[in-house]
Amino acid sequence: MKRLGWFSVFFLLMGGVARVPASPLQGPVTPYFQSIATLHRELRSGAITDVALVRDFIERIQLLNHEGPRLNAVIVLNPQALAIAREREALLRAGRGHGLLFGIPVLLKDNIDTRAMATTAGSLALEGPPPSRNATIVNRLERAGAIILGKANLSEWADFRSSHATSGWSAVGGLTRNPYVLSRNACGSSSGSAVAVAAGLVPVAIGTETDGSLTCPASVDGIVDIKPTLGLVSRAGIVPIAHSQDDPGPMARSVADAAAVLTVIAGSDPRDPWTKNANRHRTDYTRFLKRGQLRGKRIGVVCGLVGTSPAVRRILDDSVAALRSRGATVMAVRLPNLHRYGKSEFTTLLYEFKHDLNDYLAHRQGLPVHNLAQLIAFDRAHARREMPWFGQDLFLRAERMGPLSTPAYRHALARAKSLTGPLGIEAALRAHHLSALMAPGEGPAWTTDLVDGDHGTAGGDSPAAVAGYPSITVPAGNVHGLPVGVTFFAGKWSEPTLIGIAYDFEKATRQRIRPQFFTRTPIAPVLPTRAMLVGNPPPPLTVRPVPLCPGP
Repeated sequence: MKRLGWFSVFFLLMGGVARVPASPLQGPVTPYFQSIATLHRELRSGAITDVALVRDFIERIQLLNHEGPRLNAVIVLNPQALAIAREREALLRAGRGHGLLFGIPVLLKDNIDTRAMATTAGSLALEGPPPSRNATIVNRLERAGAIILGKANLSEWADFRSSHATSGWSAVGGLTRNPYVLSRNACGSSSGSAVAVAAGLVPVAIGTETDGSLTCPASVDGIVDIKPTLGLVSRAGIVPIAHSQDDPGPMARSVADAAAVLTVIAGSDPRDPWTKNANRHRTDYTRFLKRGQLRGKRIGVVCGLVGTSPAVRRILDDSVAALRSRGATVMAVRLPNLHRYGKSEFTTLLYEFKHDLNDYLAHRQGLPVHNLAQLIAFDRAHARREMPWFGQDLFLRAERMGPLSTPAYRHALARAKSLTGPLGIEAALRAHHLSALMAPGEGPAWTTDLVDGDHGTAGGDSPAAVAGYPSITVPAGNVHGLPVGVTFFAGKWSEPTLIGIAYDFEKATRQRIRPQFFTRTPIAPVLPTRAMLVGNPPPPLTVRPVPLCPGP
């Protein structure tokens, strides 16, 4: 690919217009921050072609991922992407271009198996041949017409190697950088997926979560994620941490785009027994993208998840005012057993990681490792590249665990699920007759520290992740140019309710801003300019913000 001059680089960095070659049906388009619906209109009208669209995104990845701010969000591009784009283009011209994601480029977190590209989980140990079959989620995306553009960087092994790890770093992909302030952390483990969407490298991406790996990067990188109910989306063909919590989900710049992706990827799969009931609950989630969904809803703010940041509390207060202005009843609530499940969750993850990873590695051909013990030995043999900043204490602890028939594991699993689910989220919803719970998402992003690791802030992601219940995170404000989201969560299979709440909240607040790639955090507060705003400015609040949760 030819290198562009400094003016072209600057122009594209600041969101400049990419132009399709002139023709009677084609004109200038700016695809980088357009919605799925807008891209579909452009493709069907002939204003842009799928080949041109894919080329535009590949060029932007070159400019922002490998040059310029060097975001390190993308590990590899799909060598078949342009050929697939030509096929999609031909189908569209023949009147057969149907599907919610038809012709839309998608990035996959690099723990999701693809035949076309290696799946590494960020580790040098997995840089061998590609898997022999796609993950189920990939097949669903392709059947809906999506174009798999490539693989996104991640926290190595989905952030389950060391208790001193730095989110967003992997031996294969390097350090993913937050596009709002490059010295700040992108959170993880779905770092690359979130950053790529936020920076306009791709319209939508797929990430995965065990505890916070979708919601945290969505919050600190200013995008939307949906963490589904455990069992709604198949995990078959995804490098595991723990089958009782692992959950793939969409990452997008709007609730509408995330809902479209969830519609495509949800459903039962014989390869994942946990999804046996998915087809009874899956639906077209775009049906719930309607204004007025907040009217009459009762939403509880979990004060125990708010944290101590005064700036984040102001964002929360503004969010509550926006909800009330749309007709919702919002109250402060206590989430029972909020701080009592952590040890049980950790024990569960250690046991399941060893069991699940050994099973996954046993089915990957051509790799130098076939189980966790061999992986530990590999890391020691390649410590200079694999462990320059942090070690593998979690690997070592997991390797000492026994089988899943061990009573200690069974007790820990049952306790963690009970305290977060029936005795936690469900108890709070029942006690106050609530439609959903909410809390600030994690953030603002902390300064990246490769020596001492992460030092993140409070966030509302953990209870739903451990229980296996759904959540959705939406941009809610910024602190010195660093995004902060709010997370809505509720009981099992409540995706329709959460999507309706999140969509109406998004329309009432319009708080997502585009990244400006600052090299350091601005000293003065960042007031969104016209270039940073997405769509129209947020409407004025009609309800006065009043502190809901008492300060520390």
